[in-house]
Amino acid sequence: MRERRDAEDLLRNLAPQVLGALVRRYGHFDACEDAVQEALLAASVQWPEHGLPEDPRAWLITVASRRLTDALRSEGTRRRREETAVAQTPPDELVAPPPEDEPADGDDALLLLFLCCHPALSSASQVALTLRAVGGLSTAEIARAFFVPDATMAQRISRAKERIKASGISFGPPAEPERADRLRVILHVLYLIFNEGYTATAGPDLQRVELTREAIRLVREVERLLPDDGEVAGLLALMLLTDARRPARTRPDGALIPLAEQERSLWNRDQIAEGVALITRTLERAPIGPYQVQAAIAAVHDEAEGAEDTDWAQILALYDLLDRLSPNPMVTLNRAVAVAMVHGPQAGLGLLETLDADKRVGMHHRLDAVRAHLLEMTGDRAAARSAYLSAARRTTSLPERRYLEARAGRLCEAPGPVG
Repeated sequence: MRERRDAEDLLRNLAPQVLGALVRRYGHFDACEDAVQEALLAASVQWPEHGLPEDPRAWLITVASRRLTDALRSEGTRRRREETAVAQTPPDELVAPPPEDEPADGDDALLLLFLCCHPALSSASQVALTLRAVGGLSTAEIARAFFVPDATMAQRISRAKERIKASGISFGPPAEPERADRLRVILHVLYLIFNEGYTATAGPDLQRVELTREAIRLVREVERLLPDDGEVAGLLALMLLTDARRPARTRPDGALIPLAEQERSLWNRDQIAEGVALITRTLERAPIGPYQVQAAIAAVHDEAEGAEDTDWAQILALYDLLDRLSPNPMVTLNRAVAVAMVHGPQAGLGLLETLDADKRVGMHHRLDAVRAHLLEMTGDRAAARSAYLSAARRTTSLPERRYLEARAGRLCEAPGPVG
């Protein structure tokens, strides 16, 4: 059983490398993906029986190349079109193991990420294509994760591939300074995948563990390939430090438990130790960036023995820095909480007022939820209850809605100031 799991993990890690190698050589994204799936199926049948080949990656590329060649030749014959460049290539070249000047293992996976996260694609398409091509999730799995019909997700992925084909996007490393911009897009896409897994935007469950795990796995791979990039390391640290709290975020019935009320003994201490070490090492050697600052904030939370021990002054200082590096309404929203904890709830509420007219967040449930929390801290129970109910109406997450409604209901039970 253990050997089987190890083989499955190996195939999962090799799949994007093999797909990247085929797309780089031959183009034909769709056909390459089908060929790789056939090669993976062949490996899952043959490897347990005959043992691992000497070079599993080369074996998969060879088998997938054969499948691709057969498919393209069949397609060309059926449609009576001129044979493609791949079909004209001598068979010996198609089935030969990768030459010595092949990119190092994993480089093709990074190039595949660059392709899937190309700015010509919408954010939703980038996420879906990354999970499909690089993450190896099935279309049905991705559809379930985002609560859309399988057919809708299939169309989204298909349109993304057609967009790549129509745009003539090349498969190769982008040149500087575009490379740095494209890497930021990759990190943002992986950040979105993690956030959707950590707090699902819709549905009955607060968390989608398969998405958080996949995001962490993919960032680990990028960090392995780019070990000197501070923001890659910062994002990995942020994910580890945040995901470490997952075991304490819900009750047995799935109800949400806020950070201040979580049983911290349930937090994953190994992940916290790894995340703290990673961000500490990164901050010492790399230019500082937004993901590193967010990871530092997460580390301050995770290292506090209890909620009352949280160093809010340090967190506020870090949010001030983050606001200078990457100003956006969500940073302001989180900074308002830190301001309230350091300077009092009225100061935090004053900062929230600057967001009311911001269309990016003005109708978001989190703005009402934070306002409700700060109003509750002031003792204005009626206003806090109204804000909690407003937030509950706006969220599409069932656990969040139930939590917000419960907070509102609690404020009806006993009059008098709180906090």
